[in-house]
Amino acid sequence: MSRHYFGTDGIRGRVGQAPMTPEFALKLGWAAGCVLARTPGARVLVGKDTRRSGYLFESALEAGFAAAGVETYLLGPLPTPAVAYLTRAYRAQAGVVISASHNLHFDNGVKFFSGEGDKFSDAVEEEIESWLERDLVCVPPEAMGRARRIDDAQGRYIEFCKGAFAGESLRGLKLVVDCANGAAYKVAPKVFDELGAQVIAIGVSPNGLNINEDCGSTHLEALTAAVIANCADIGIALDGDGDRCLLVRADGVPVDGDEILYVLARQRQRADMLRGPVVGTVMSNYGLEQAFAAHGIAFERAAVGDRHVLERLRLSGGLLGGETSGHTICLDRARTGDGIITALQVLEAMLSCGKTLEQLVGGMRKLPQVLLNVPVTGKAKPLLDHPAVRAATKAVEASLIGRGRLLLRASGTEPVLRVMVEATEHAVAMAAAETLAATVRDAAAAAVT
Repeated sequence: MSRHYFGTDGIRGRVGQAPMTPEFALKLGWAAGCVLARTPGARVLVGKDTRRSGYLFESALEAGFAAAGVETYLLGPLPTPAVAYLTRAYRAQAGVVISASHNLHFDNGVKFFSGEGDKFSDAVEEEIESWLERDLVCVPPEAMGRARRIDDAQGRYIEFCKGAFAGESLRGLKLVVDCANGAAYKVAPKVFDELGAQVIAIGVSPNGLNINEDCGSTHLEALTAAVIANCADIGIALDGDGDRCLLVRADGVPVDGDEILYVLARQRQRADMLRGPVVGTVMSNYGLEQAFAAHGIAFERAAVGDRHVLERLRLSGGLLGGETSGHTICLDRARTGDGIITALQVLEAMLSCGKTLEQLVGGMRKLPQVLLNVPVTGKAKPLLDHPAVRAATKAVEASLIGRGRLLLRASGTEPVLRVMVEATEHAVAMAAAETLAATVRDAAAAAVT
């Protein structure tokens, strides 16, 4: 069965437009509740970020769960990984996060976690979609679910994060933490402060409309300025739902997810705690692959999306994986990507080695990357098999052997072919990308005529 609503990270869209409407959210809560209600006394935890529309979707989902006979526990604003953790801790049947992650306030979404704290499987999502096609029928009044609020959810998650830090304390470190006016605006500063760091918090004044707006992991300018102005040791940028983390060095240079993955893998390798391959994605910089090869660290690539990274880690027995965007998974500390825990692991590496973040990332050299989006008419994917495109692809790949790589892929959301080339020199990458992009344009034009 093909899914109509669930994407790689739940359901997401523009508020007020299908599927992110109150009517759909009510039906979604009921449909998911009907699947979960097979377990007697089923209960679900619901968390959200700071978007104003979160109140609307929280109420609608709660009503849907009640109509299906499922108990609802409301957590309020909390990071996505907090909901995953608390779902396990409370032995709930599922956890729900109302968030559109790093998107701006006019978007919102819903994602589900199983009782084990993992994303719902494809089979469960397909079953929920099958219930969405049915008429909503309430259980009898005496069987309807109730709603209650968990008041100590933030405290429990803070202690969980602190427990993931293996060092003695963060005393002596000055940190700037940008919470993106999002779900982590209360808990993140407390975690670092209670571990002893001097914390300068920004992006901690949400008004329901300013989440991810010129702040957080998608806009590092404010964080960079604050790091330099306060002579901080490091800057930490979270996204709206707190599962991503990017960093800024003391000298104001940004550190992306590939470099974070390198730092964490080397830390575990030095401690003889690295198990299995490290998993990146097809978009991970070739420089990361080269750095791992130089240190004898196995590296594998998965499709874009933390879900695919996690699947590859479990198949391969690995511990560490992540994306360039800053979604890093440390399975020896948490079951899902967690921005706060990622930052703590980097701080732990700095303290254990007595080195700055600049020194820790110094062993990896990112290759220049060129990304060109080639618009096409109609579907983009069939062009990947066009004879001229295949021939040009082989030629470019041959020219990059030992000094770069090529990725040609169709967008899953728009009629675009993405041409990405990495090479030791920017001019080489640009020339290769433009050559292949021109071939794609010609092939697309010929397909139309």
